[in-house]
Amino acid sequence: MKKSRAVISLIVVILLLAGLGYTAIFGLGSDHSGSLNSIDLGLDLAGGVSITYEVGDNETPDAADMADTIYKLQQRVDQYSTEAQVYQEGLNRINIEIPGVTDANAILEDLGQPGNLYFIAQTDADGNENYALSMGGDETAGYSYGYQLNKSIEELEAAGAIVLKGEDVANAQAGYQNSGTAGNQEPVVELEFTKEGTTAFAEATTKAYAAGESIGIYYDGEFISVPTVQAAITDGRAVITGMSDFQDAENLAALIRIGGLKLALTELRSNVVGAQLGSNAIQSGLIAAAVGFVLIVIFLLVVYRILGLAASVALAFYVELMIILLDSFEVTLTLPGIAGIILTIGMAVDANVIVFSRIREEIARGKVVGEAMKMGYQKALSAILDGNITTIIAAVVLMIGGSGTIKGFAQTLVLGIIVSMFTALLVTRAVSAIFYGLGVHSEKAYGKAAEPKAFDFVGKRKLFYGISGAIIAIGVVVMIVNGARGAGSLNWSLDFVGGTSTSVTFDKEWTTAELDAQVVPKIKEVTGVDTVQVQTVSGTNQVIFKTASLDLSKREALNNMLESDFSVPSDNIAAETISSTISGEMLRAAIISVIVALVLMLIYIAIRFSNFTFGTAAIVALAHDAMMVVVCYALSRISAGGTFIACILTIIGYSINDTIVTFDRIRENLNAGVRNNDVAGIVNKSVAQTISRSLFTSLTTFFMVLCLVIFGVADIKLFAIPLMVGVIAGTYSSIFVASPLWTDLKLLRDKKGQAPAKQS
Repeated sequence: MKKSRAVISLIVVILLLAGLGYTAIFGLGSDHSGSLNSIDLGLDLAGGVSITYEVGDNETPDAADMADTIYKLQQRVDQYSTEAQVYQEGLNRINIEIPGVTDANAILEDLGQPGNLYFIAQTDADGNENYALSMGGDETAGYSYGYQLNKSIEELEAAGAIVLKGEDVANAQAGYQNSGTAGNQEPVVELEFTKEGTTAFAEATTKAYAAGESIGIYYDGEFISVPTVQAAITDGRAVITGMSDFQDAENLAALIRIGGLKLALTELRSNVVGAQLGSNAIQSGLIAAAVGFVLIVIFLLVVYRILGLAASVALAFYVELMIILLDSFEVTLTLPGIAGIILTIGMAVDANVIVFSRIREEIARGKVVGEAMKMGYQKALSAILDGNITTIIAAVVLMIGGSGTIKGFAQTLVLGIIVSMFTALLVTRAVSAIFYGLGVHSEKAYGKAAEPKAFDFVGKRKLFYGISGAIIAIGVVVMIVNGARGAGSLNWSLDFVGGTSTSVTFDKEWTTAELDAQVVPKIKEVTGVDTVQVQTVSGTNQVIFKTASLDLSKREALNNMLESDFSVPSDNIAAETISSTISGEMLRAAIISVIVALVLMLIYIAIRFSNFTFGTAAIVALAHDAMMVVVCYALSRISAGGTFIACILTIIGYSINDTIVTFDRIRENLNAGVRNNDVAGIVNKSVAQTISRSLFTSLTTFFMVLCLVIFGVADIKLFAIPLMVGVIAGTYSSIFVASPLWTDLKLLRDKKGQAPAKQS
């Protein structure tokens, strides 16, 4: 590349970087909202309510009934938030998500009350009006008219003014009828009543027609239609006219049908998050990302010099692209999603480190810098692709089998991996070429790989196996002991055992003894539960109280007690209730997810490396890493919930990336004509050649996870600590376990494959 062309290219890169940054922060529109401010936030960040209902007793409801119920619930929740969503899950479940609301428990109470449908006579037996037309609004806003009850529903029932109820309606459908004008059809609502409803409606319409009165249809606290009776209706069929259009008729018919539905909505799961908790999570996540980014840039500049500068520029591109793509693809960002992004910032360096290590090796072999850069990218490509594809496999399994927040984590992980490969293989390469074109040709600016120090990794493998075995054994013993004393092998969260979890952020940090003496007795008093599990989060004022499932009234009583007795604002209280049905399903889905991910990885590695020996060794090493994470949960008693599975699968994906780089080097050395009878020597050499890359990549990822531990909110800390342990375990296994294990498997296979000696 000529110098003039390199200068122009550098200017283009700077302009692109600035342009993407401006788009990410300020946007291109007149409102200057920017992609960063436009990203959809999950309930755990925006605050709000989510609830899952199950319809009936494991029965499959009619599709029309489900659609009507969803429609009405959507009508209800729209009054709380324009971002509210109601959608069907499976055949008989309905999910509701209402972000950004404050009086969450009141909303849950409202949603939990089934709407009641009443047909009300206009006057009672004494001729007094039961409802009347009233005017609302003002001169500025405009006046509006609507019917209002003059008495309560209870009074109307006592007076016999309730003509029919919802269960007396057999069906309601929108349709058309001849309007009397030639060829004109008007939309109407056609009603059909039950046998009992037919008799009652005949009596009511006969009276109303004689008096020239109406019969009001009252649903969920308001009149939805007040038709004047135009004839006595005795055949059990009625028609409501006056619809503005067919859609209006369909909506009214749906409301009437819902009022008559006998579908029982059972609450399976609810989650209430205070807005302040979400705000704190976003702020702490941004701080963690910024600090981690700076640490990585410093590391890259110190270790890799001019290549590190190119990687830092590419990393900036990566962050800006991630922000823009999250907004463009409308990915809902959740708390685990923030962790996923921060984790991928650390992993984004991995491809660069693989390439840089290769470039330095080529320089050490006598190649000029330009040729070394070209060869480095060529030789690193297979390891980068294989490592990232296997990580994507784990993430895709999470997307398919995970719950809502875990899906968000998986989506950001997949997106981050794809973007990181793009920036590493294209952006870093382009920026490196620009610097080279500007005249940076000195080997000192790029570095030269030192001859790897000899170490007998294979010969000392039994020592490494023993260390791993001892740690896992300690964890298993602790799990058995905890299980035997009734505390549970792991500190399972509600995701797996069901119940109610109330997360409270106090104005000070409490000790467990103080909580047991002052707070727990009051929780038992207002909720009536016998047992309250307490979990404090070190370094924060947050405490998690776990109890048996609490109904809405008990959750409300608990919130009131915390506000009045301990001055806890409602925004600092988050509650989640999960039924045993949901928790059992999540446990099964979690086990299946891990098994599926391991099997798919085994198949992929076996195909790519042309035999199952590499795949088997990799899977055993991954099982080792997963067990190390489980041991961390067992010893620390960190709550093991949905993020527990996300953590294990993330470490599996991360660790396989590390292991494949080493395996790729072993395969390369085997194909380079090195004597196959010196398997141990080949493995020792390959591990030594890749050990710096393994350590450096793990260090950058560790920086990011450590920032999550230091700056993250409590829920992020509970996810990041096991993740940090997993990064260490994954690095250890890729160096000291996976490759020596492959050696044992290969020697065993070769031994079995040898033909027996012929007898003379």
